[in-house]
Amino acid sequence: MHRLRDLVFGPGRAVLVLAFTQILTWGILIYPPVLTMPHVTAAHGWSLAFGMAGFSLGLIVSGLLSPVVGGLIDRHGGNVVMASGALAGALGLALFSVADHPATYLACWLLLGAAMSASLYDPAFATLTRIFGASARRQITFVTFAGGFASTVGWPATHLLLEAVGWRGTYLTFAAIFAFVVAPLHAFALPRHVAVAPLPVADAVVVPPQATLRPEGWPFILLAAAFSLYSFILSGVTSNLLALLERGGLSAATAVTIGAMFGPAQVASRLADFMLAGRTHPLWIARGAVVLVMSAFAMLALAGISFPLAALFAVAFGAANGVMTIARGALPLLMFGPIGYGRVIGRIARPALFVQAFAPFVVASAVETLSDRTVLLLGTAGALIVLVCFVMIKTPGVAARR
Repeated sequence: MHRLRDLVFGPGRAVLVLAFTQILTWGILIYPPVLTMPHVTAAHGWSLAFGMAGFSLGLIVSGLLSPVVGGLIDRHGGNVVMASGALAGALGLALFSVADHPATYLACWLLLGAAMSASLYDPAFATLTRIFGASARRQITFVTFAGGFASTVGWPATHLLLEAVGWRGTYLTFAAIFAFVVAPLHAFALPRHVAVAPLPVADAVVVPPQATLRPEGWPFILLAAAFSLYSFILSGVTSNLLALLERGGLSAATAVTIGAMFGPAQVASRLADFMLAGRTHPLWIARGAVVLVMSAFAMLALAGISFPLAALFAVAFGAANGVMTIARGALPLLMFGPIGYGRVIGRIARPALFVQAFAPFVVASAVETLSDRTVLLLGTAGALIVLVCFVMIKTPGVAARR
């Protein structure tokens, strides 16, 4: 009864609110372009490359604003900041439906980039850390678990809306959801509770705040580099995976079936982490996830593409990415503490979002000049570099477990 009361009237309500809004924000800002862009560009006579360049611009703007947004959440909380981001998204989505000039189209993506910086995982993590302090890992895990269903909701809903009301009506519907659902939930339903002091966790994995590192120097650089290179691999591979599988001899329908395995594997690994939260150090989780990614790339590169191996690759990559998202929220909290967490995670997100914006084009260009096997081997090497970065990071919590 006490837990139920906390979920409705106490700080725990933040988890329910953000779990729901993360499904909406990811399902509206990130997943629809792959379905809507062919309609948008065809209506205006633009190339698909130009249409997707707007999406890349949004990611770049999000990266530029992320540290600022995180700092604002540290000071003022998620209510004002995330609600403002939702309103910026509503305006950008509404204008999107009438933006017939290339300049106004790109201006819409500036607004949507601002919405991304204040609406997706990083601001949600910062909000939860401000509310729950050093014990926020379990809440972060639950929110990412729910967010894993965004593609399950976003793609079918977008497809139905495109058929029912066209792409302009789809974006107006998205704008209404941001204005009348997401923004009010962030503004009025998010608790304004602030952790008076960093809250200790009973498990020995979490170290006292005074034992955390300063968010500067080699530990921070290694952490930011690891997550940035991982983001490059993730963005580059997922955007080119279906085409790569088809070139390997699989049919388009089979490639789509394999691609669909990524989401459930991601959710399953997050569920496992949620059940074990606080018992496994997030640095070891990150290292294990990268080993899984590296093995998956090497397997596909050396053994070739077949349905069983491609399916195993998708499941392994999805499971690894599921827990890597959690590690991106939990590891900075453990290493640098809850004070100023929003700005720290924003600084980590900035380079990751930059490379995420350019990765699809870089990997597509590499595929055109190199063989698919070579690209997969390069992915293996990139994952190895990420692993080295994580191995070089030392924290008191890891030492305590040995």
